[in-house]
Amino acid sequence: MNIRLDKQRALVTGGNSGIGAAIALALAEAGAKVGVNYVSHPDLAQDIVNRIQAAHGEARSFRADVSQPDAVADMFASLDEVWGGIDILVNNAGIDGRRALAWEAAFPDWKRVIEVNLLGAFNCAQQALKRMAPQKSGVILSITSVHEIIAWSGYSAYTASKAGLSMMTRTLAQEAAPYGVRVLALAPGAIKTPINQAVWSDPQGLKDLLTKIPLNRIGTTEEIARMAVVLVSDAASYVTGRTIFADGGMTDYPGFAHGG
Repeated sequence: MNIRLDKQRALVTGGNSGIGAAIALALAEAGAKVGVNYVSHPDLAQDIVNRIQAAHGEARSFRADVSQPDAVADMFASLDEVWGGIDILVNNAGIDGRRALAWEAAFPDWKRVIEVNLLGAFNCAQQALKRMAPQKSGVILSITSVHEIIAWSGYSAYTASKAGLSMMTRTLAQEAAPYGVRVLALAPGAIKTPINQAVWSDPQGLKDLLTKIPLNRIGTTEEIARMAVVLVSDAASYVTGRTIFADGGMTDYPGFAHGG
């Protein structure tokens, strides 16, 4: 199956590094016009744009802090000016925050994770839906995590934000379905990115991590990107309101492989 997204207008938040960058490149390879959102490191965003353009694709970078509704509204207004709207939104921008047990967490740190991961995704989804519902088409894909269902001590804000994003996805899908708009979530497991380098670059940390993954390896950003392309394409035209896990089996309770 040759999946194409020709003439589709896409925006990837947090698209200048890691999983977001891989998704931006994969969408462009499939033929989409790609907006690369960033809040810092504009050089990295421009590098992704340059790579897409070098491969004869179309891309632009857009700066906006997704946690700020006015900034998001301005970004979507810019999309309207450049491409006349949007067909695909990938809510990827997110942070894990500082590790702290709940009773030791600083409220501003906890709040910031929710603002970026959950409110940021809503801000972008709201703007996208304002455009997708009238045109009777579009796809919103939010990147959650296995931690929408797996507890993670020290990261209660992160897990709460991802679990909330999962239910928000289902609710928005229910609201948008009568307008021909699909809303989905993609939940990666352990993926090799700079943000978790401290784990996979440490032999002991990697050994422990692999015990949690039945496929016995860390995933790649390209694997997540390929799945994202499938989900936003017509190949998944009958799929909405669900989280798809791409986790090497991490959510399959690998500790029970040899009995309870």
